[in-house]
Amino acid sequence: MIKRADQTEVLGVRIDNVTMVEAVERIRGFVETSKPHLVVTCNPEMVMTAYTDQLLAEILRRADLVVPDGIGVVWASRILQRPLAERVPGIELMEAVLAAAAQSGWRVFLLGAEPGVAELAGQKMQTAFPGLEIVGYHHGFFDKNSEPQVLELIRRAEPQILLIALGVPRQEKWAAAHLGSLKVPVAIGVGGSFNVWAGVDKRAPLWMRRIHLEWLYRIVRQPWRFRRALAIPQFMAAVIWERLFRGESVRG
Repeated sequence: MIKRADQTEVLGVRIDNVTMVEAVERIRGFVETSKPHLVVTCNPEMVMTAYTDQLLAEILRRADLVVPDGIGVVWASRILQRPLAERVPGIELMEAVLAAAAQSGWRVFLLGAEPGVAELAGQKMQTAFPGLEIVGYHHGFFDKNSEPQVLELIRRAEPQILLIALGVPRQEKWAAAHLGSLKVPVAIGVGGSFNVWAGVDKRAPLWMRRIHLEWLYRIVRQPWRFRRALAIPQFMAAVIWERLFRGESVRG
């Protein structure tokens, strides 16, 4: 067997070469150490944002675990001849972590989405994962003036898992700025996952997910995403350019 590389670099962003099972085991290890860790679910849009956003690029470089959320990232790794093992969808990673939390007794805090959404999502999570302990909620519509109250709420709850649904790159930047003071073992940016669990949004049908067209389903249901989706052809062009014109000169 050929030994799999621990990480793969895609357009300057290092992605951990892990399967879903391995990602959950890494997170289990993070919880057991009790030290703060940031987990990032990376897709092509995030990679392209990091191209021009140096703060996000540095956060990705320092993150404790960066998983390949989008199929585009997996495709790019293969084009660049540094293949990742598999896609690790962010919402499915969150669900796997919730299942582990219910089994292991980890405390979970939900931060983000519109008022009331996290609470509704949490209720459905607790039904789906019996024994899951959700120790707090707060919506994502807070400003700098109310931020100290949000931070204190999280500190008092003492979660071991902090799920942050503030959107990219706000959730990553917020976690990087405050994770050290919060002393939460694991923070994961989960994007719009609370909306899906609360029933506000729907995931693509399974057949579309199987052929990797979930991104198209989102655009059809939410046309405002179209401008953001323009990052996908830009990402593909950048990957092909790197493969054709940089080749072996690019470090793996």
